[in-house]
Amino acid sequence: MKIQERTGAGAGRSTGPAQPSAGDRLPTPPRERKPALAALAVLLILLGALGATTLVLQAGDRIEVVKVTADIQAGESVGTGNTTSVLVAADDSINYVKWSQLDSLKSYKAKSTIYKGTVVIGDMFTQGSSLPAGKASVGVALKQGQYPADIKPGDVVAVYNVGTGNSGSGSGSGGSDSSSSSSSGAPIVPDAKVNTRSDDSDSTISTGNLSLTLLVDESDAAAVARAAAAGAVAIVHVPGTGN
Repeated sequence: MKIQERTGAGAGRSTGPAQPSAGDRLPTPPRERKPALAALAVLLILLGALGATTLVLQAGDRIEVVKVTADIQAGESVGTGNTTSVLVAADDSINYVKWSQLDSLKSYKAKSTIYKGTVVIGDMFTQGSSLPAGKASVGVALKQGQYPADIKPGDVVAVYNVGTGNSGSGSGSGGSDSSSSSSSGAPIVPDAKVNTRSDDSDSTISTGNLSLTLLVDESDAAAVARAAAAGAVAIVHVPGTGN
């Protein structure tokens, strides 16, 4: 006996889960806006633009000035061998010496020691005599053994008369003082300052000879000059930073 299939309201329905209609979908949550982050981004962009503008303005407002590359002693001048050019921010309150003025500066003398690495200003130089009041500049020629090997400008030294008898003395009271210093072992000048040094280190044949310019008291200049003329000067390092 055949069983008649039942048909009814449920006939033809799918066994899968029911899908919600388009109208039944859940609403998508709106994107959250962050005005603080947007403002921060704008601020960073503005700061970057301002910084770039400042750098451009500063780069365009710089000047080329003179800097020394080696110590310059009082009374010495600058030159192409002891200077270089550097860029600095323009400042009307500072009396910079511009690189274009270097040739004119060569005719001026340093008032005092200008140390390596210094950016120079016009107030450091004078066109007249740069010797301090009461001082004199004396040149001495020395042979090997009459000076320390490491002697250099700016050093403070004692000057001795190493001649025998009256070889370092002359007429007048100055000669008596020189002879007396030689015999007693006391220096002619206890604290002379070395202004310049010149030797034959660049020569093919070195003789060990050395020439110094010393800054001494005017009252001692004659005694030093007489001893130097006789070849009877010896230089010894002493503690100190200069006169």
